[in-house]
Amino acid sequence: MPKFRKSLPQLEGGLFLADGGLETTLVFHEGVELPLFAAFDQLKSEAGERRLRRYYQTYSGIAKSAGAGMILESVTWRASHGWGEKLGYTKKSLAEANRRAIGMLEEIRTEFEPGKAVISGCVGPRGDGYNPSGVMTALEAEDYHAEQVGVLAGTAADMLCAMTLNYADEAIGIARAASRAVMPVAISFTVETDGKLPGGQSLGETIHRVDDATGGYASYYMVNCAHPEHFNNVLGSGEPWAQRIKGLRANASRKSHAELDESDELDAGNPEEFGELCAGLVSKLPGINVLGGCCGTDHRHVEAVAGRCAPLFGRTKGQAAGLR
Repeated sequence: MPKFRKSLPQLEGGLFLADGGLETTLVFHEGVELPLFAAFDQLKSEAGERRLRRYYQTYSGIAKSAGAGMILESVTWRASHGWGEKLGYTKKSLAEANRRAIGMLEEIRTEFEPGKAVISGCVGPRGDGYNPSGVMTALEAEDYHAEQVGVLAGTAADMLCAMTLNYADEAIGIARAASRAVMPVAISFTVETDGKLPGGQSLGETIHRVDDATGGYASYYMVNCAHPEHFNNVLGSGEPWAQRIKGLRANASRKSHAELDESDELDAGNPEEFGELCAGLVSKLPGINVLGGCCGTDHRHVEAVAGRCAPLFGRTKGQAAGLR
């Protein structure tokens, strides 16, 4: 079992930036075809791996300029066995892809001071992140995700992050699989325009349910793949469960998930406004210190987040001005 920090650096405070919309960048800005939206498939070729390295180095540069830490999230959101089988991967080749994804981040982490970069093994939903179809029980979810979780636990990853989840039982299963693998895990839910999960559950009741079922195992919770205005009022409720949320990776667009699914054009929104909205959420809920982007975002949005949010974590406006 690899060693990992029981107290992750981001839990001790300070701004930690994440990347933006990986798939957005690859598909819309670089013209890459991603079967099943599987960015990890790029690791099959040297050209694809070079493309991913350039992507990460762009964001690591932003983090270092801001004096911030960095969450290096792996490209393994689609690298669980169900998606891997659809893409023609064997159990062995899929495990190797997960390991290769983490290995690439190990090299990038050396650019940072110790404790300033955290490698996070990304775990995605078994089904459609926008639509809770094919719902599993917690036991089924634990069984499904255990394979990928086990592989990632055997790498240099410091933690896991389950992204774009839309119902409690899958989150419970992943948290239990992470517990069995003795790996810290962050759980990130997506919400609709009303601030509720796609199945209609409130964010608060879902977090309560996952914590109750797992003994509060998750290191923290996040919200991703929704515009800041979709969950602004929810996070500002002042309820205790909101203190469990430490991370935001928001969408650039105000469109609903259904509208985004039907859209063939990129809606990148306004990066400067995006940064201001994220800063507003941090001011409202100071425990949030992990910030990045999701669909529609790119390095411009994360630069704006760094410029607006770095002063909230001890940087002066003058020091952060170059990031605006």
